[in-house]
Amino acid sequence: MKKISASIFILPFIVLNAFSNEFDFSTNSLRIKISPKGNIVSLHSLELNKEFFSEKGESALLRVKINNEYFLPEKAEYKNNGIIKLYFENRISVEIKVKQNQQYITFEVISVNDDEGIQAVVWGPVPTIISEIVGEIIGVVRNKEFAIGLMGINLKTPGGFPYNDEGWQSARGTMAEAREFGSVLQAYSLNRAIPRKIDVWEGNFPNMPVPPIKGETVTGSKIALYGCLVENVLDVIEQIEISEGLPHVEIDGVWTKRSPETGRSYLIASFDESNIDVLLNHAERANLMTLYHMDPFESWGHYNISTQFFPDGIIAMRKCVEKAKKKGIRIGAHTLTNFIQTHDPYITPVPDKRLARTGNSILVSAITENSTEIHVQSPEYFNNEKANWLHTVMIDEELIRYHSVTDHPPYKLLDCQRGAFETKAAAHKKGSEVGKLLDHPYEVFFPNFDMQNEIAVNMAKTFNATGIEQMDFDGFEGCLSSGQGDYGLNVFAKTFLDNLDHTVINGTSRSKSYYWHINTYCNWGEPWYSGFRESMQQYRINNQGLFDRNYLPNMLGWYLLTETTSLADIEWMLARGAGYGAGYALATDIDAVNNNGDIEIIMDAIREWEKLRHSRAFSNRLREKLKDPSNEFHLEKIGEYNYNLYAFNDSEEYIYKKTVRQSGEPVGVKWELNNPDNKQKMQFKLIVEGEPGSISNPAFEINKFVTIKFPVELKVGEALLCDGTENVRIYDEKGRQMKTITSSVTIPNVNNGKNQIVFNCDFKGSPSVKVLFKTRGEPERIPVN
Repeated sequence: MKKISASIFILPFIVLNAFSNEFDFSTNSLRIKISPKGNIVSLHSLELNKEFFSEKGESALLRVKINNEYFLPEKAEYKNNGIIKLYFENRISVEIKVKQNQQYITFEVISVNDDEGIQAVVWGPVPTIISEIVGEIIGVVRNKEFAIGLMGINLKTPGGFPYNDEGWQSARGTMAEAREFGSVLQAYSLNRAIPRKIDVWEGNFPNMPVPPIKGETVTGSKIALYGCLVENVLDVIEQIEISEGLPHVEIDGVWTKRSPETGRSYLIASFDESNIDVLLNHAERANLMTLYHMDPFESWGHYNISTQFFPDGIIAMRKCVEKAKKKGIRIGAHTLTNFIQTHDPYITPVPDKRLARTGNSILVSAITENSTEIHVQSPEYFNNEKANWLHTVMIDEELIRYHSVTDHPPYKLLDCQRGAFETKAAAHKKGSEVGKLLDHPYEVFFPNFDMQNEIAVNMAKTFNATGIEQMDFDGFEGCLSSGQGDYGLNVFAKTFLDNLDHTVINGTSRSKSYYWHINTYCNWGEPWYSGFRESMQQYRINNQGLFDRNYLPNMLGWYLLTETTSLADIEWMLARGAGYGAGYALATDIDAVNNNGDIEIIMDAIREWEKLRHSRAFSNRLREKLKDPSNEFHLEKIGEYNYNLYAFNDSEEYIYKKTVRQSGEPVGVKWELNNPDNKQKMQFKLIVEGEPGSISNPAFEINKFVTIKFPVELKVGEALLCDGTENVRIYDEKGRQMKTITSSVTIPNVNNGKNQIVFNCDFKGSPSVKVLFKTRGEPERIPVN
């Protein structure tokens, strides 16, 4: 690893151009010019002697938001102590401290003359002519030679543009965005020290009161701006992290963005002390990084260890962690970030007063502990059916569920369930506050900003006590419940990080520019929606470009390993991983592992494919073929340092439709199959498609010699797959395996060259049959150093 020193060298000179009155700021690689009106007017590469500034976009160094309107600077003055003073309309002024370093320049708001009146400041957008690669999360744009980056230096300066009042970026990132002329770089800070009423969580909770955070004004907003040769981008980012005090996470002494541990694959399975050895043995056999538990906690909120899986709680989990560590395997645990389940102690028996509320009203009249109608001053917040899954309000220390709200005065909550979630029903006085709790389709509640940080600490304490080394911030968007947008997400992750006593590898459901410095991987793509090869497949592939643009490890998401998962399916996934250089997660359970007859073969295949992927044994030419989901491969180890990779060749598609023949005329269809490869067992996939109906008893006669019939009925959308063995697989319309049948005869061979196939089946209705044959080609030798 290239060692980066925490010390920096500050360049002493800021040049004032006597002819144009422009301010020049330079690093070793980039010169930036700012005009007397406070606009950036040049981004010049000193190494390449090329200009990368675009004159086609607005280019203010900083703009301010006042009364919901943005203002550009009218004038800029430079003071000899490294301060630029920007002047705006309405006598608003902002002072910015500038520091030049060898590799980057920082700009920091050090004072404003109207701290309360400024709602937000926006750095940029800074326009560039670079369009080739736009890293929207990390804020780096680059072509083949040069890169320009902008980075928020602290929590109060998220990357992107504040497209809404809460400061929430629903896109993966907007710190860099493409434009017709090239790209822009941007960051911002909101004034969070003033009370606000805003639409929260993408507008699901309108007009929600958001309490102020003391001291979180726009003063202190800070960015780094840099430019360098493309091969030096990570060096510069690492230098900024270390020098400016950003999170700089290491795994075994190596920065996560360079660590070989990032991008490794892992096994997901809920384990206990009775079966962990079996699962660890499989993970070890496949050389997987982690055994990751899906549900190890009693509840989300307090994050205590589940006594269902671990009767001795933390002690038992700690034993599992130590056992795994001896095999070189990490233990991981799935979290739902700041979600709070209804059986968590934050909810019952006494609900915490810091639970997030979408808004409040007051009791117009007192109620007893038995009242089922509650008279409130206003229906606002209670009648929001767009986002209202638990219909729950909080009065004093009681939670109450209601069915509906009257739509005319007097406004009442109707059909109330008192003492909900095992809280205690009680009488409440007139004028008592009635708070509508913020909830979610997962049937959970959420914390306010203060309580959210406490939950992050709870998580860290459990991870410290057990030694768990991997987790996901799943449901990361739950931190929007604080009304603080991306800032809320970033603060939660930073609080968790700051309270750990060891490195925890972490993924997320949402990418954020500041969180990029904490994040280890993003493993997006779920297996629940379709078959092994179909579920979210294009989404998984599309993500690889996002990861490449943003210096994140390639990951393919989760795949489901069941008792019927085949080696062919696993190798199909492994080929994609090899092509994209991507890791993945295999989600399974102890029953699936114990009942899959090919489990050891599968784990061996994972180990060997992963070995070749990590050693970069596949050529760029071959990796392009491996990326294509229509291509299938099989890998065989033939020695300590050599492998054979077999590609499968697909035939043309053969179609058979129901036909009416005269009496005595043979039914069925003749196909000529050309096998370009050696003589081998017949392999095919048969799919029923078209009009409603089904087919049954599909039969193949090969070369006028042998006939094989499959006693099965297939509906439209279902498929039959033969991989050359007697175990034939049946799949449903979504590509999920339903069952296997065993052929009563040996699968026949197809010869090299031309083969005559006669196909026939019985029809119900008028569907059609599509058959695609495949053959295994000659091997390509893959050496490993």
